[in-house]
Amino acid sequence: MSEATIRLTTAQAIVRWLANQFIEIDGEEYRICGGGFGIFGHGNVTCLGEALYNYQDELPLYRGQNEQSMGFAAAAYSKQWLRQRFMFATASAGPGTSNLLTSSALAHANRLPMLMLCGDAYVTRLPDPVLQQMENFYDPTFGVNDAFKPVTRYWDRITHPAQILNSLPNALATMMDPADCGPAFIGLPQDVQGWTYDYPEIFFEKKVHRIRRQMPDTLEVADAAALLKTAKRPMIIAGGGVQYSRAVKELTEFAEAHDMPVVETIAGRANMLNDHPLNIGPIGVTGSDSANAIAEKADVVLCVGTRLADFISGSWTAFSHDAKLVSLNAARHDAGKHLSLPVVGDAKLGLLALEEAMADYKTPEDWTGFAKSERKTWNEYVVENTSWGTNKPNTYAQAIGMVNGLCDKRDRVVVAAGGLPAEVTANWRTLDIGTVDVEFGYSCMGYEIAGGWGARIAQAEREPDKDTIVWVGDGAYMMLNSDIYSSVLTRKKMIVMLLDNGGWAVINKLQNNVGSESFNCLYEDAPTIPEAFDVDYEAHAASMGATAETVSNPEELGEAFKRAKASDKTYVIVMKVAAYDSWTDQGHTWWECGTPAVSESEKVRAAHEDWESARPKQRKGV
Repeated sequence: MSEATIRLTTAQAIVRWLANQFIEIDGEEYRICGGGFGIFGHGNVTCLGEALYNYQDELPLYRGQNEQSMGFAAAAYSKQWLRQRFMFATASAGPGTSNLLTSSALAHANRLPMLMLCGDAYVTRLPDPVLQQMENFYDPTFGVNDAFKPVTRYWDRITHPAQILNSLPNALATMMDPADCGPAFIGLPQDVQGWTYDYPEIFFEKKVHRIRRQMPDTLEVADAAALLKTAKRPMIIAGGGVQYSRAVKELTEFAEAHDMPVVETIAGRANMLNDHPLNIGPIGVTGSDSANAIAEKADVVLCVGTRLADFISGSWTAFSHDAKLVSLNAARHDAGKHLSLPVVGDAKLGLLALEEAMADYKTPEDWTGFAKSERKTWNEYVVENTSWGTNKPNTYAQAIGMVNGLCDKRDRVVVAAGGLPAEVTANWRTLDIGTVDVEFGYSCMGYEIAGGWGARIAQAEREPDKDTIVWVGDGAYMMLNSDIYSSVLTRKKMIVMLLDNGGWAVINKLQNNVGSESFNCLYEDAPTIPEAFDVDYEAHAASMGATAETVSNPEELGEAFKRAKASDKTYVIVMKVAAYDSWTDQGHTWWECGTPAVSESEKVRAAHEDWESARPKQRKGV
């Protein structure tokens, strides 16, 4: 008996297959692909567009305003779903596709699934060179889409319709794998999209997927437990992988069972509630004095679900040279960093296995007491730092404190790049688990509003009565703001907190910190700007359909935020903040950034010497 087949175009087969892939989450089934973001052009509209038209209910297509922002929205969507679901982004051949490069890099750095279905040059080459084709004189197979290879976990170019039988399952397996998770790119030549093939009908049958949980090796667990039990000053670093593994409960119970202090990474913010007695605060360059104080003295550090990036490790000065690291991570690449004792496996299963092996070990009371005392002091600083008074300039921290005190505990906070990630990480007091998205893996300006839109699409699927709160500076707003319009069009409400400090003030701060004069970061210090003027952000946001208002101080901001909460559409609140002397000035570890070893400026030379004075603390283990 011959196998039953169905004749479809390549594009039709891709869409039909995607619509029939499901995932089981907490006993419920969802389409693993929540839909897509699309901008059509000649490279994807005639064939892929035709195919998507017939699956509008199963795979809703959101019309983007910019390909890069579509990718950001897709990344934020998958982050909100804890990497259990993803969205695709489709772009036309040429600049439409190349605009996705930055968002693909963001998803890659943050280990987030996103599927890119992008137009490509004709396989037959009969019409070459075509509009928007990049010709390589020495290799006709080499094009713009090859640029995605370094920033994707899976890359393929479909040159025959049958290839998707292999490519689509492999792309999905990569995106859903806890160790290899990241973006997948599939190049779709414009002729191949419309070619037909007799596909086996079984390929399109409904399939339910589950996220794999890898059990750590028993010997690795035993070694890790043995080392942890020798600790006099242990601590836990809780990263974003704790949430992706849905291991928050296990982490908390492990810490409580052994009375072990916990600190959070930037991606791991909201692993524990602010007021949990073992939550000692965020660690690193944008962290807290409390977390950094115990990191400096800890003798054994259990790292769970973190890639230990430089802002967490203080460029590897945050820990003692003698500290021993144990890294529990699904990815082998991350588990072995800086001579860590690796435990390769799922965070939930790994913590349970460690708990069994740790038996009745208890952290010495004086160490836990020291950690709690440091956190108490930090809490007092945050209260003062976020408080508003008439004798203070407007600051990021004040605005954060005001909103923090008024928002619902399940509201979602989204922020990226600039000064706000540091200010939110240090000053936001977590009200509920998994409610903070600080994108600092790629530190990408422009993610804020686009990511807020994607996060809101995901949030509306399960918590439609809660809000997505976007924090954005004027610099990032000017860079990418068009998804305010997208959110209004699609009725996916966001509350956008736009804090205007007159340019790229955080980089101006870094410039000053290394002894340089202010130059080209603030509008007032740009030599090619004869006379700076203020942008009317309120009018600009209103022109895109949002409700918008400008406030003059944090108290007015609080009243405006209440109005925003009551509103049913995207609401933008604008407030000026000080560019100088308005930053959170505590909680920072050293951070390596190249400073001039030779300069005509005495200030620059002095700053270089001061910066380098901390280098002896830097661990040299690879």
